[in-house]
Amino acid sequence: MSTHGRWTLTRYLIEERRRFPQSSGELNALILDVSLACKAIARIVAYGKLDDAVGLPQPPQSAGAINVQGEEQKPLDVLSNELFMRMNEWNGHLAGMASEEMEAPFQIPESYPRGKYLLVFDPLDGSSNIDVNVSVGSIFSILRAPDDVIASGRDVTEADFLQPGREQVAAGYAIYGPSTQLVLTVGNGVAVFTLHPTLGEFILVADKVRVPEDTKEFAINTSNSRFWEAPIKRYVDECLAGKTGPRGKDFNMRWIASMVAEAHRILMRGGVFMYPRDTKDPSKPGRLRLLYEANPVGMIMEQAGGRASTGRQPILGVMPTSLHQRIGLVFGSKNEVERIERYHAEPAPSVAPAPLFSERSLFRA
Repeated sequence: MSTHGRWTLTRYLIEERRRFPQSSGELNALILDVSLACKAIARIVAYGKLDDAVGLPQPPQSAGAINVQGEEQKPLDVLSNELFMRMNEWNGHLAGMASEEMEAPFQIPESYPRGKYLLVFDPLDGSSNIDVNVSVGSIFSILRAPDDVIASGRDVTEADFLQPGREQVAAGYAIYGPSTQLVLTVGNGVAVFTLHPTLGEFILVADKVRVPEDTKEFAINTSNSRFWEAPIKRYVDECLAGKTGPRGKDFNMRWIASMVAEAHRILMRGGVFMYPRDTKDPSKPGRLRLLYEANPVGMIMEQAGGRASTGRQPILGVMPTSLHQRIGLVFGSKNEVERIERYHAEPAPSVAPAPLFSERSLFRA
């Protein structure tokens, strides 16, 4: 589809809905409410330290508390979470919500009608970068509620959200940088919209975006290298060896410490992002959250021709076991992610070969 005519997000969603004549339009309306929350967050993020002076809404007093993830909540974490809830609780399209910032699912108030979707979100990914003016973002995922939830209108439970990423109806993220952009998939490729500062509308700037299959860029936090598993260490060592190594080409390394910013760069020009499982904290099989981060980014990457994996299996095939489950994640250019998967599948080098085939000669004393 051409971007000629500068379509708005609303028009894009209407065109997508026409592929399904029997659809109710509820999903479109829900996505538009999510986009409204992103617009509100973009405005607050843009003011930064000026928010007191210009009279913007102030974060609730709970800012600075420790959230369910064991992390200190930044003021904008709390406010962004509040905006997502308030923009979406009333519309009648949701059966419930779950957020990285809340321990339990959010129940739709009894005063509002309930719908057939579940909204899962990280309201402000990378918020630790706010103080140094680095791009941050919001990530969201939309699932269908189980049939009995829709039929009965009962309160949602944690189990209702434990669906593999393949079940996502839509996913996306907003990135708050030099411009605010919304990246969205409804299962028909990936579209990118830029927030027009005068019109206040998200305008389509790219459609059917494709992640290049090959790349010369990788992103990983090398300070954790002593905790990496052998396949990841092998991959990074080969990249660092450059033209003289087994890859035969030089690589550049990137690390922003804001996953939305990393994902956006990779979506637009290729690359591979790694936050793998490691031995730093044996109680956590990964750093990133499966439902709030890995699944939505995984859907976007796959819809754009990329790949997302734990290193051992496709991320969208993982069956969640808890609302705040953490997991290792590798995503980006298809050929690089598949290479990392091959390295994980190969026998560990530490496994001793049969004596007959040992590197040591049979004729050696």
